[in-house]
Order: sequence, then structure tokens, then C-alpha cells
Amino acid sequence: MGERNPDTVDFGYREVPRAEKARMVREVFDSVAPRYDLMNDLMSLGVHRAWKRAFVNAVGAGPRDTLLDLAGGTGDVAFAARARGAGRVVLSDVNPAMLSVAQGRALDRGIVDGVLFLCADAERLPLPDRSVEKVSIAFGLRNCTDKPAVLREARRVLRPGGRFHCLEFSRVEVEALAPLYDAWSFRVLPALGARVAGDAESYRYLAESIRTFPDQQALATMLRDAGLERVSWRSLSGGIVAIHSGWRF
Repeated sequence: MGERNPDTVDFGYREVPRAEKARMVREVFDSVAPRYDLMNDLMSLGVHRAWKRAFVNAVGAGPRDTLLDLAGGTGDVAFAARARGAGRVVLSDVNPAMLSVAQGRALDRGIVDGVLFLCADAERLPLPDRSVEKVSIAFGLRNCTDKPAVLREARRVLRPGGRFHCLEFSRVEVEALAPLYDAWSFRVLPALGARVAGDAESYRYLAESIRTFPDQQALATMLRDAGLERVSWRSLSGGIVAIHSGWRF
């Protein structure tokens, strides 16, 4: 296998100029933002809600903790963490359209205290060193151009003794599940995207981005390389998703 061109990066199954990926991902989420929550339900048959509940419980942010939720999207994790007892949650996302949906949801739910909204690139966070107790990212790391930079930034803003958690699609560990999962991802999801959101290509990219993302062991190695310690992971739903965590000491 030849060496990878350092000037290109994956965008689904395509290689694109590194400088262009952030714009292309932003366009995907601009497109899907208005129906993002509905499509998540359809894409996962509602199971994403159980995954996120397990994730928020694993994060375990308490009344004295500030949780930075990276790539927070429309707010599922941030709002659940706040309801579970997190002292303060900073919902950060690089995409203004997604943040706008999250802010609207917060108003609809009467959430006015304890949740702050930050439009920021997870690769270059405008936050001080050692400023938060918890960092989370759910279904967002695979869309970042420079994933190691995101992990290094997460470690940088964590206080000593703080913990990073990542919920992301991973590698199916149940062999019999793999062909069904592939058929769902590459046949059903683009068709749903076309019918419900009028955008098959964005959902095709989302399915492809899952397959090009590192598996459980490889992501654990990336966390360690970023300086996080006591790294562990737990697979859910036969490995369709996994929760990874690491500490800053």
C-alpha cells in the first residue's frame, strides 16, 4: 500500500483536498440540520436515543462539573447531561445551522440556565487550558478533518483528573450482523435521505464516513497518542457504536 497524500483527507470513500473537507462537511450539515433529529430516529430505528442515554450516564457530569460537549449538534447530549445534573454544559459546534436548531430546542424546553452555546472548531477551541472537568463528543469526531488535533485540544482544556468521552460508530463485532448493517447503510439510508430530507448524497456520505472511521482498537491508540491515559472502550449493539474514554492526569 502506498503512502497517503498528506494534502488529502477522506470524505466518505473519496479523497478530497484537506483544506476543503471542513467546508464540505459544513454543507452536509447545513442540508440535514432541519430534519436531523427525525433522520436520526429513522436511520437508527430510534436506537440512537438508547446509545446517547448510555453515553450521558458514562460521562457522569455532576453538579460541580463543567462539561464541554464538542460537535454538540442539536443538543441531545448537552440537554440530557444538564437534566442528569451537570453543573454547566458548553454546547459547542462548528456549524451555525446546527447550533440554531439546538438553541430553538432549548427555548422550546424552557432551558435557560446552565447551557451555553459556542460556535467553534473542535480543532482550535477558544478556551483556556485546564478549564473544564469533562469533555464529550458524540457522533462528531469522524466528521473532523484533523482528528488527532481534536483529541489534543480535548486533553488541553481538561483539568487534571478530568475525563474525555467519545461515542462514535465503530466496527461490527457480530459477523451475522455485518451484511444486514451494510444493506441498511448503503441502500436504505440514502433512500430515506432522498425521501425525507430531499438529500440522498449527504446520507450516503454519513454512511461512508462510518466505514472509514478507525475501529475500537485504533481509536483507543489515537486517544493514547493524544496524551490521554487509562483509555478504555465499551461496544454497544454488537459493535455498531462504541464509547471510548480517557483521563487527563
